[in-house]
Amino acid sequence: MPFENFLRGPNEFKTVPQQPPTQQYESAKSFLDLFSQKGKLVVVTGAAGAIGGAICHGFASAGADLCMLDYKYDAALADFLSEKYHIKAIAYQVDITKAEDVETCVHAIQKDFPDRSIDTFIANAGVAWTHGSILSESATPDAWKRVMDVNVQGTFHCSKYIAEVFKLQGHGCLILTASMSSHIANVPNYQTCYNASKAAVRHMARGFAVEFAHLTEPAGRIRCNSVSPGYTDTILSSFVPTEQRAQWWGLTPQGREALPQELVGAYLYLASDAASFTNGCDIPVDGGYTCV
Repeated sequence: MPFENFLRGPNEFKTVPQQPPTQQYESAKSFLDLFSQKGKLVVVTGAAGAIGGAICHGFASAGADLCMLDYKYDAALADFLSEKYHIKAIAYQVDITKAEDVETCVHAIQKDFPDRSIDTFIANAGVAWTHGSILSESATPDAWKRVMDVNVQGTFHCSKYIAEVFKLQGHGCLILTASMSSHIANVPNYQTCYNASKAAVRHMARGFAVEFAHLTEPAGRIRCNSVSPGYTDTILSSFVPTEQRAQWWGLTPQGREALPQELVGAYLYLASDAASFTNGCDIPVDGGYTCV
């Protein structure tokens, strides 16, 4: 029995059959098979960073081929992962704040991996706010703009150009790295700019989940979700004195910050076939911080 989908635009096909997509599970030998990334092509931005590098390790170990994007070009990790996991990994230098650079890079990936679909795009690149209160002398409009340009505008550029690819190929998974700070106001450090930028990213994931789902027929073959890491041991927080970081740990139920590797499972799940009905979701990986 068909029903009418009122989420679609006035010019879109609205009649949707009420039939569960059971066929996608018939070929799986076990549910564990649904988590495999073997044969998939995965793009990761911010790949030279601690979290991005951990994500690349995780997906390579699960069998994925990798496109590793970063503002700083570093082929060493791509070469290492290729040799260690017997996958294909290529490093690309790209400034995500420049729309034309992102578009060019997406086209380069398609040329380097001909006849392949891009299965997952992880928009992970981001920068921190290091200027404290907006009343501090260094908290200039340019400093604020820099964070917004990378975290918000850069994520938009990535989302726009990969969505075009996903629409043409008829499927795809977009994962945005938001932050625990998109849910809360951090103390004792002041970082309103970063928090606001990541709140925008988290809400982009929700909006894109609705917007992109109807680019395919049947609907739902393009998904968008986000991951919200908590305090994590990376270079982004290395400028903060240990005494102040210890206050963060004291506000976290698990009493510590995360290792980058502890975030990877959320990304692997969202990219997997096991998450085929997970859309518009944010997964906090914060040691319980946002519970209190």
